[in-house]
Amino acid sequence: MPLALIISSHVAASRVGGGAQALTFAAFKVDTMVVPTVLYGRHPGWGPPGGAAVPADAIEGMLDGIEANGLFAQTDLLITGYFAHPDQVRAAARAIDAVRAAARPDSARRPFILVDPILGDHGAGLYVAPEVAEAVAADLTPRGDLVACNVWELERLTGAEARTPAQAVDAARHLGRPCLVSSVQRGAEIGVVYADRREAWLAAHPRSPTAPKGTGDLLTALYGAAVLDGLSPSYALARAVGGVAETIAAAHMWKTAELPVVAMAQRLKATSPHVRMERLA
Repeated sequence: MPLALIISSHVAASRVGGGAQALTFAAFKVDTMVVPTVLYGRHPGWGPPGGAAVPADAIEGMLDGIEANGLFAQTDLLITGYFAHPDQVRAAARAIDAVRAAARPDSARRPFILVDPILGDHGAGLYVAPEVAEAVAADLTPRGDLVACNVWELERLTGAEARTPAQAVDAARHLGRPCLVSSVQRGAEIGVVYADRREAWLAAHPRSPTAPKGTGDLLTALYGAAVLDGLSPSYALARAVGGVAETIAAAHMWKTAELPVVAMAQRLKATSPHVRMERLA
């Protein structure tokens, strides 16, 4: 059974962050280890979230316990997400290095590091303190096998515009890491761009006027699950974006304010007829 280590937020009443990603991975029979960076009652978008940040030394201790059980050597996928303090970021960076350095059989797959630099968005600006954003850019982004960001975050990381599909490809290549760029708009469509040095793809679907919180977390988990399934970047992109689009549609149909991740478990692997794939490079 594949094993994923998630270092991100735990939000009790909202389907966001590491908790939502763990539920998503369960649908793909991927076991998870979740190390929370914050313990919140609800998403801050609803108002004061309750709870608090997890001290960095507690995060270090949890990671030490996981490593002591030999599980770094069994980790197939490591996802980083939301951080509340730069010391937490540095703890995650050390964990990435330790997972990569852990001795494993020659036949074992190489661990895949998926960095979601949760920094902010258009209209809201930074979600995190500037020193956290700086630590993520300096310590995590260069360590990622894939960086999964929204347009605003990519623009902040690179200083380049990324609002159109072509701009997103250029900015991703300027970052120098394979990228998954969400919230790319073209006309009445919204989509996700995948770009590396060799190829680039757009997965687009009709734009919805609203969406529950957590779509970026869901996209990251779905793409990570596709990587573990051995899918190529284009197929991984199509399946992941399809899962997000169908989950948003289900949330609207069921009139729920949170992503219905558990209810959608059997449909997350299916491609969506509403997603249009386009090769960009």
